[in-house]
Amino acid sequence: MAIQRFRALEEVLSRTPVHVELPAKTVSDFFGENVFNKETMKKWLSDEAYKSVKAAIEQGTKIDRSIADDVASSMKAWAMSKGVSHYTHWFQPLTGTTAEKHDAFAQNIEDGKALERFDGDQLVQQEPDASSFPSGGIRSTFEARGYTAWDPTSPAFIIGQTLCIPTIFVSYTGEALDYKTPLLKALHAIDKAAVDVCQYFDKNVTKVSATLGWEQEYFLIDSAFYNARPDIAFTGRALFGHAGAKGQQLEDHYFGSIPERVLAYIRELEIECYKLGIPVKTRHNEVAPNQFELAPVFEEANLAVDHNSLLMDIMEKVARRHNFRVLLHEKPFAGVNGSGKHNNWSLSTNTGKNLLGPGKTPKTNLMFLSFFVNTIKAVHDNADLMRAVIASAGNEHRLGANEAPPAIVSVFIGSQLTKILAELEKKVKSGKMTPEEKTDLKLNIGKIPSILLDNTDRNRTSPFAFTGNKFEFRAVGSSANCAAAMTVVNTIMADQLVKFKKDVDGKMEKGIEKDEAIFQILHDYISATKKILFEGNGYSEDWVKEAKKRGLSNIKTTPEALKVLMRKEVVKLFEQNNIMSEREQHARYEIQLETYMKKIQIESRMIGEMAIASIIPSAMKYQTSLMENVVLMKEVTTYTPSLKGEMKSQKAVLAGMDDIESQQLPSGRGASAGDLVSSQMETIQEISEHISAVKNNVYKMIEARKKANSLEDAQEKATAYCEHVKPYFDEIRYHADKLEFVVDDELWALPKYREMLFTR
Repeated sequence: MAIQRFRALEEVLSRTPVHVELPAKTVSDFFGENVFNKETMKKWLSDEAYKSVKAAIEQGTKIDRSIADDVASSMKAWAMSKGVSHYTHWFQPLTGTTAEKHDAFAQNIEDGKALERFDGDQLVQQEPDASSFPSGGIRSTFEARGYTAWDPTSPAFIIGQTLCIPTIFVSYTGEALDYKTPLLKALHAIDKAAVDVCQYFDKNVTKVSATLGWEQEYFLIDSAFYNARPDIAFTGRALFGHAGAKGQQLEDHYFGSIPERVLAYIRELEIECYKLGIPVKTRHNEVAPNQFELAPVFEEANLAVDHNSLLMDIMEKVARRHNFRVLLHEKPFAGVNGSGKHNNWSLSTNTGKNLLGPGKTPKTNLMFLSFFVNTIKAVHDNADLMRAVIASAGNEHRLGANEAPPAIVSVFIGSQLTKILAELEKKVKSGKMTPEEKTDLKLNIGKIPSILLDNTDRNRTSPFAFTGNKFEFRAVGSSANCAAAMTVVNTIMADQLVKFKKDVDGKMEKGIEKDEAIFQILHDYISATKKILFEGNGYSEDWVKEAKKRGLSNIKTTPEALKVLMRKEVVKLFEQNNIMSEREQHARYEIQLETYMKKIQIESRMIGEMAIASIIPSAMKYQTSLMENVVLMKEVTTYTPSLKGEMKSQKAVLAGMDDIESQQLPSGRGASAGDLVSSQMETIQEISEHISAVKNNVYKMIEARKKANSLEDAQEKATAYCEHVKPYFDEIRYHADKLEFVVDDELWALPKYREMLFTR
């Protein structure tokens, strides 16, 4: 075994679970203790300041400068009481990670003394360097200024000795350079549009909040293996690796007993989450070996997005303390399931009503039906945009595989609701419904048992599925920032609700009664969106053919999907709903193309480096040992005439025979010295062919990369990497993995699947 691999395995085998000291109290006693939440604000803020911040959170009102000073002073006092020495504006740039610049509370004053200072200006705004963050051309390198601005709707929190203040991040000229800014605008848009529609049914509804419950899937591998696999360390996935004899085929890992070391890690992770107010609830083994899932209860979407971004950072920090590394790549290991981040989305009113949950009265059921059908209409009209928002280099490996939704966007609602929509369409089409028919239809919706609605989630092949009282956007990748998907979902829904209200009002202006107008518009929407509803197997070739007949898009690659972002109707959608300007959209389009290209470029470079410097040398060492053995065997055969007799004698003993001349030896034991030499020569030839294929394809890949790099246009360059560079990956891997299967285990330098995925 190669020395690096041997040391990695030896280090792993010596691991013992890290002991986690649990707090000597219940979770409810320390939940949110490191968060400047409403309860904490009530204790530390003046009554006037508390009411002002509360109004900003719940109603979106502005906070006066004097109030900001009061909040900053109290926030500093609270943080310092917990040993905090620094503060930072915590934001989510378009790198896909979080960012922070720490400043000390202490400031120098006269006579060499220091004073802790933190006022409203420092709370509300900070000025990080914007030139090195992705801007898509909005900011030139020499134009460095960018601004972070406090988001009071997401509470400040403490990490270590630093007070973290959630903020938006914008350029000097005001364009959004982050994920949070468009999300906040989308949440404002859905609030207004949904409230306007709710007024048809309930005048008490004055605010609607989008809610999100994410499900975070991830892999854990030991840090020793991570350090011994440069491909995993630099790209997040294993670019090489022959499938082990056992993978996930027995399904014995799924929901199985959590390994002790892993459980110790998860317990500490949960404690850290609870202190930061992240309401994690569920933990379990996922399908693939060494794959796990963590999920919280639902929260308001902006806070849920912040919590997921924070969680991904905490996961890695805690994992290092347990000698693990977290892999959030969508497909870190070929041949086993990849990881997603299911986004469970719904709408909640200030009156406590879930707008996507059937109610107990005809009125609330018609309200549910309106929002339910409008959601389907929104996805139908913007299916390509839904595909674009989940496009990434990592998710490209996962979409359409055996555990992930296909690249074809469809909606699954279950047989019961399908029947109800068909019944509604039929009754409205036949003419004006009687009041009794309307009531009967509404009541039937309410009679749907919740337990049966929950079971609609069993269709794992649907990218967008109704699961009882919410829609689950299943196609989001595990490494993605939820804000991107939530910005799109809430924007298209807000836009659709505005159209719905306009359509209903138009009917009512013609003298049609309100309920009748709503039913007529819903009928039209149901008829127009049938093609996107699908209840079958989304993985099958039959669905691909059927989807094509229906006119549904099947956008398979990321560069092709990203083109959707610059379609005129998409630009108009975001502009007219005040989410993003065309300039901001174009910037994100350029950034995503560049990110895709760079990730494929890094993988390509790593494949070449590992193939030439590690895989081929290991294969050649084994090949050399075989050739030396062949030479020795020929020499022994040539200079020892009695060798054949000796070999026959040995075979007779092995076979338990007395007369080797008259009896046939078992298969495999009757080979002559020449046969043995011939067998080894075949192996030598096989290795030579694989080495040659790896080397030749690496050099062809490098040439393709050079041609791609010469292109100036971002779309052309990303497409070239996708169509001309990336295809070499599988070809090179095929031959490299064949070498791993043949080469002496002691000579193979890289940790293998069987070691990385099954070592605890």
